[in-house]
Amino acid sequence: IMDISDPIEAGPGIMLYTKEFYEHALTRLNVGGVFVTQSGDADAVPPPHALDGRTDTSPYAPIYNTLRSVFDCAIPYSTNIPSFGGDWGFMMAFQVPVGEENNKISIENEWKFPKVEVIDNLIEEQIEGGAAKLGLYDGISHLSMFALTKKLRNLLKNDTRVMTRD
Repeated sequence: IMDISDPIEAGPGIMLYTKEFYEHALTRLNVGGVFVTQSGDADAVPPPHALDGRTDTSPYAPIYNTLRSVFDCAIPYSTNIPSFGGDWGFMMAFQVPVGEENNKISIENEWKFPKVEVIDNLIEEQIEGGAAKLGLYDGISHLSMFALTKKLRNLLKNDTRVMTRD
């Protein structure tokens, strides 16, 4: 899990969002491992008044595209972070298990759209104190994290930028 500064040009974390870094990270994951990173603002990305005819500077789509260029699966999601003033983006990326290459979409959908009861049962089994210990997360909130806005889905569909070291 990477929770580092945004990939601002000449910023301290920029190299940790590049294709080259993700290629290295992939070599460090165990089989079945999942790479997760924060991906910047996902609240109406970008705000319409921010562009004024200029290029979108949001890192959300380039991070998605860069992860997709390295990993078999890259899954975007977002959640509201009140202290940030809106929705914040995240990405998870992983390899499809050997022999399951033809099932990539169904594997991604298992992560994005599991039955609510599956998540709720996992919470009860895996977290001491179960759902009572979690104030914001359950099976229903899990589904909402992967229900990206239409604007955000279009941004991901239309942006082709990949972040590299050069």
